[in-house]
Amino acid sequence: MTITQLNYIIAVDTHRHFARAAESCFVTQPTLSMQIHKLEEELGVTIFDRSRKPLQPTDIGVQILEQSRIIITEERRIEEIIQLHKGEIAGDFKLAIIPTVASTLLPRFLKCFISQYPKVNLQIEELQTKVILERLKNGLLDAAILATPLSQDGIMEKPLYYEPFMAYTPMDHRLFKEKFLDNSDLDVNDILLLHEGHCFRDSVINLCSSLFDEKDKAGVKLESGSFETLIKLSKQGFGMTLVPYLKAIELKNIEPEGTVKPFSRPQPMREISLIHHRTHLKISIIEALAKCIQETIPEHMLKNDEGKVISPYK
Repeated sequence: MTITQLNYIIAVDTHRHFARAAESCFVTQPTLSMQIHKLEEELGVTIFDRSRKPLQPTDIGVQILEQSRIIITEERRIEEIIQLHKGEIAGDFKLAIIPTVASTLLPRFLKCFISQYPKVNLQIEELQTKVILERLKNGLLDAAILATPLSQDGIMEKPLYYEPFMAYTPMDHRLFKEKFLDNSDLDVNDILLLHEGHCFRDSVINLCSSLFDEKDKAGVKLESGSFETLIKLSKQGFGMTLVPYLKAIELKNIEPEGTVKPFSRPQPMREISLIHHRTHLKISIIEALAKCIQETIPEHMLKNDEGKVISPYK
């Protein structure tokens, strides 16, 4: 049994396809298949049921894969220990960010992080929450930035900041003259939403859920995958929309005065956190990333509307 063989079976379990697993490991499919077959012969068990499509691990295979991930994690921990001993913050780091955060947060911290930690090879993807959790579970990500709480077993959540919701009301909208909005001002049939799968959409619907029934919510027809499209539709008279605070800051610089407005207290807001697997390595990079992000966020966003303050990363 070798570390290479364990990496191969983990890759097959992740991709559920021998050819894609081989590609991800930078070897030919015959090489990968031969090594897995040798491992199965050595152990005297079948790890994968090849008759199923997509292929699935056998019952004993599930247990072997679970233990293999533990072994690989512990093997990589040695590298982490050495880097910490040398005082280095370096290495590959795969980060995912949900789309409703990425567009406003990345421009704030990315250049700063790269300049401070040039030895970190940061690889970033925009992914929705469901995909992020699957990839974290399978070891395909080191960390992610998204809305919490999630309450997922094995996942650590490190709050970064609290982001209030803001309203975008075009000049001809019924609420344009209001300086502040209240939850009771909202009409679910008047709110343009993001597509399903975006957690910000779910937050907006939850905000309205106490005021409107399921029939009302089902009547929303105009949806989009970006705030920019929602704002354009809003300007054309299709309703209002809600945007996160960092997006609202951008809009205030380019939109007519009064179109972007806050909610009265208690403000609806979302908690944005950096999450990673409980047993994950690269903690030094995670902490450096969190510190860099918090340094670029407005100070008032480090506490929520109830006064709960996030301890800054040192």
